[in-house]
Amino acid sequence: MGRRRPTHCIALLLALAALAAGCADSSMVLKGNVGQLQQQQLAMQRQNQQLQGRVASLDQNNQELSALVAQLRQQTKVAQDEATLLRNQLSTAASQLARLREEKKAADQQTEALTASLRRQQGVTIKPNNSLLAAIPSVNLRGVEARRDGDVIRIELSADQLFQHGTNQFLPNAGHLITATAEEILRTYPHQMIGIEGHTDSDPVQNYQFRNNTQLSTAQAAAVHDVLLSQTRIRPEQVFIVGHGGNHPLVSNATAAGKQRNRRVELVIYPERTS
Repeated sequence: MGRRRPTHCIALLLALAALAAGCADSSMVLKGNVGQLQQQQLAMQRQNQQLQGRVASLDQNNQELSALVAQLRQQTKVAQDEATLLRNQLSTAASQLARLREEKKAADQQTEALTASLRRQQGVTIKPNNSLLAAIPSVNLRGVEARRDGDVIRIELSADQLFQHGTNQFLPNAGHLITATAEEILRTYPHQMIGIEGHTDSDPVQNYQFRNNTQLSTAQAAAVHDVLLSQTRIRPEQVFIVGHGGNHPLVSNATAAGKQRNRRVELVIYPERTS
């Protein structure tokens, strides 16, 4: 019995040593696992930070895109409003153009009817006279010019010498200018047909009494017609009136001087004679 105790103790010590060694190994394993977990946690934190950064960047991009979309919608709205305005303006312009064409047509018809009426009422008998251009009446009056134009002679009276601007109301000296011109015409051509032609510049009419330049020029020609018949020896069957408006300018209307030249009443002496 005394010999077995040492052996038993040795075995016990060996077991304890083995257990201690096993515990040491387990502790090392645990420490290694804890280190791996810590590294994984750090990696996950870095990945989470990266994801948060990407989310913030995407959110900023989304805000910028939203602002851009709002700006594009506003620009589209403005463009649509401008297109609507242009369509309305085009429609209005088309209506005004159609109305002006109708007014011009009506004025032309009125002029033609008036001319035809005058000729019917006056019972004119026209006889050709090819010697018309042998002489041009000598009219030495300020604002009056005479010139040949094909087979006719035109005596040009400045409208600015005859009328208040844009009206058919005579200036104080207009009557004398018309009658003096008529006497010179009658001195050379006492029996010729005479057309009284009104002309304007290209500016729109500013007088509410006339809707367009054709009406204004016709009214001015009619005013001269009345003076010729009431204050000169020209006979009713010898004259007729025409309003051309701004359709036959002598010079360009680009300057004030050009417009002034184009505002005129012409007494046109024709080759035809009255009976």
